[in-house]
Amino acid sequence: MAAAAVTVEGISKLYRIGQLDAAYDTLRDTISASTRRFVERVEHRGERRPEIWALKDVSFQLEQGEVLGIIGKNGAGKSTLLRVLTRITTPTAGRAEIRGRVGSLLEIGTGFHPELTGRENVSLNGAILGMSRRELKRKFDDIVEFSGVSHFLDTPVKRYSSGMYVRLAFAVAAHLEPEVLLVDEVLAVGDFEFQRRCLGRMQDLSSEGRTVIFVSHQLQVMARLCDRAILLDRGQLVRDGEAGAVVAQYLQAGQGVNAERVWTDLETAPGDWTTRLRSVRVVDEDRQTSDHFDVRRPIGVELAFHVSASGKQAVPKIKVLDQQGDTVFNALDTSPRWQEPLAPGDYVSTAWIPGNLLNEGLFTVDAALVVIGAEKLRPRAAANSVVAFHVQDPGEGTSARGTYTGHLSGPVRPLLEWTTEQR
Repeated sequence: MAAAAVTVEGISKLYRIGQLDAAYDTLRDTISASTRRFVERVEHRGERRPEIWALKDVSFQLEQGEVLGIIGKNGAGKSTLLRVLTRITTPTAGRAEIRGRVGSLLEIGTGFHPELTGRENVSLNGAILGMSRRELKRKFDDIVEFSGVSHFLDTPVKRYSSGMYVRLAFAVAAHLEPEVLLVDEVLAVGDFEFQRRCLGRMQDLSSEGRTVIFVSHQLQVMARLCDRAILLDRGQLVRDGEAGAVVAQYLQAGQGVNAERVWTDLETAPGDWTTRLRSVRVVDEDRQTSDHFDVRRPIGVELAFHVSASGKQAVPKIKVLDQQGDTVFNALDTSPRWQEPLAPGDYVSTAWIPGNLLNEGLFTVDAALVVIGAEKLRPRAAANSVVAFHVQDPGEGTSARGTYTGHLSGPVRPLLEWTTEQR
């Protein structure tokens, strides 16, 4: 059995507030730090500085060819973990082992000299990143074409716009051929075209069997690009699993909503003396509770409720809202059966949202049982933002996105039937 490409065992990183952290100290730095610590001990009489665990006992393995996404809030430890893996930062405890040539896109443009031309900086930065002279010569034209700054190649980069600077820097870094690539927020800068190129390059690397560890706050891209994801919270690994499921958990945690809500005590459940909700959940085609869905597959919202008094009307209704809290649509069960008074008992009603209707992203659901009046709906039982689910596109070209890799705005993204005639 082949050894793992990346093995992380119990990595922890402790920072003391106000203390400089350096992987490699000179003799002067060591003497200076020792003197400073002695003075502080005298002045503060042994008081300890406040401590922060940027990472705490993080462990995982990554097989060759896997693409791993790291997600979490700002300050969760994502960038610290990448800095430990690239040996920029030394861990307080634990070990990490990486097999093969490592490339990193952590600080795009590091090593660029403002007085040198774009051509000279490509050569310099390529050498810094570990490219041989022969490799750089072979890839030079591809780097320049990818960057889109060929007309300004012999201009000092100090005269470049920030976008041109970043494009050229990324172009150099993206043409490395490492076995393991570490990427930190490269999609957070640049214009739309630049981000599209970045995403395309990441997809190319993953399809070539490269092992990639990827950090980004663009969660829809993460779900589409990564095979697997880990969720960090305050330096600790709280979930490791399929990318879509981990992204869904992260988004739902931010909303404080899950894919299922059950009221065990009927007396306190939403409703009145005639009708009460028992549970609301989001289900897949096999009626299994799920918090994430392929954009092409149908999504079921199941309402279970109890009717205790006969002769009363209760029509199942849902309202779906997007991540910004705007209404996507309202839906009623229009079956004639609900126009008749209900007999006492337990009922389960499921609304099916067709595949290729909703866009990618997080959606929440308001569930209700209503009475239909002449001009308005009167709720008999209602629960707002009761469940949530995440929709993701696998990027296989069979959804409404087609082969387009960018973002399509709006809460819905239907796959329409088109007819074309040539005249």
